[in-house]
Amino acid sequence: MTSAAPRYDHFIDGSLVAGTAYTENRNPSDTGDLIGLYAKGGVAEADAAIEAAARAFPGWAATPIAERSAVLQRISAGITAREGELADMLAREEGKTLAESIGEVRRAAATFAYYAGEVLSARGSVYASLATPATIETVHRPVGVVGIITPWNFPIAIPAWKSAPALAYGNTVVLKPAELTPGTSWLMAEIIHASGCPDGVFNFVMGAGREIGVRLCESPDVQAITFTGSSAVGRTVAAAAVAHGMKKVQLELGGKNPLIVMDDADLEIAVDAAMDGAFGSTGQRCTASSRLIVHDAVHDRFIEALVQRMRGLTVGDARAAGTTMGPVVSESQLEQDLKYIEIARSEGGQLAFGGERVEAETPGYYLQPTLFTHTENDWRINQEEVFGPVATVIRVHDYAEALRLADAVEYGLSASIITSSLARARDFSARCRAGILAVNRSAAGTDLHVPFGGNKASSYGSREQGTAAREFFTTTSTVYTYAGEV
Repeated sequence: MTSAAPRYDHFIDGSLVAGTAYTENRNPSDTGDLIGLYAKGGVAEADAAIEAAARAFPGWAATPIAERSAVLQRISAGITAREGELADMLAREEGKTLAESIGEVRRAAATFAYYAGEVLSARGSVYASLATPATIETVHRPVGVVGIITPWNFPIAIPAWKSAPALAYGNTVVLKPAELTPGTSWLMAEIIHASGCPDGVFNFVMGAGREIGVRLCESPDVQAITFTGSSAVGRTVAAAAVAHGMKKVQLELGGKNPLIVMDDADLEIAVDAAMDGAFGSTGQRCTASSRLIVHDAVHDRFIEALVQRMRGLTVGDARAAGTTMGPVVSESQLEQDLKYIEIARSEGGQLAFGGERVEAETPGYYLQPTLFTHTENDWRINQEEVFGPVATVIRVHDYAEALRLADAVEYGLSASIITSSLARARDFSARCRAGILAVNRSAAGTDLHVPFGGNKASSYGSREQGTAAREFFTTTSTVYTYAGEV
């Protein structure tokens, strides 16, 4: 490590806290570019952050809603004011194109602004008693200390859509970002720190999940855990959180998402949806459309048009003008992608495009967008999440077969259909078991004001985002009031 690299410390109890060790954060577009050294914490730092959050909770929970709203508005404005800096950091450390990075930063700012408004409409319900002269009310109270564990692929959007409602509804937070991409969320933490949050309300601790994440799950002072990441780790998080104090748990996990292209599809719309769903964000999102289920009647024309569009993608430095697909995030992720490409070959898939590393002006983790045809749904390449720019085509004979295969995986996060038939669109919406459904567009992108989440192995617990977030970040009490005799 070079001592010249900037160092970034934890935020605990309103102060920067130095690390006992630091981890390099390098640019996947140029591995020679050392972004900085980020503090690496463990159980001691996690405990300090949890204790600070526990001390701050009563005061923050009692803070008037209008004051909490004003803090969130200042955070939103702070993100907007530093949009260029944040987007540059996101592109530099994660590998999203600059255009995609700007979009993610803007979403984070909009998320804080949304909850600044949403919390002002906080409301309960009043019921008439069935048998006694009582007034019955429901009230929503903050949960307490919330542990937030976020992934590397959306290093500001996901921390924002978890932290904003947590803070809005009166909870205090300990956020542990992904080790691969701490830089963008560190800048968000700096903005939150400067926004007027009382000391201890928002804490930011970097380090390994096996230490900090485990401690968040086990601590008796943490009342809820919200986690986004792999299904395997999510199961471990849920078991630990429930075993230690029956904590509330919210999990957003993997996906192996279908995009159905029917015989009556508009092929231009279908190709647009496939390009966005499969290769947007370098395919590194849980909602990616990695299984393209295509009807016989349009199969060959769809493949030809899709490959032509894939040839037009420019793979390169995420911050360079003209780049339309950035690198894979890390060497280990690139190795995983290449492993699955070999698996697809060995299973009998026909490579229609890509499959190779890309050499660029700078050393980085560049991979061609990759498409396999003539695949079967029960193959590993169609059952296991790759998390890269690798898509497959599954040929089907009719709508019934397409719908059956769409659900024939353990996941149920998102699904799309491209069709001109209103009847098919309605049937798909009623019967497909995914949590997010789209007709005539990709389901990879979602709006911030509506519920987000999947079914089966893709999600567990309450939905995220929009008004649905209140269910997780508050507890409901039912209050009976008896007035007595008049």
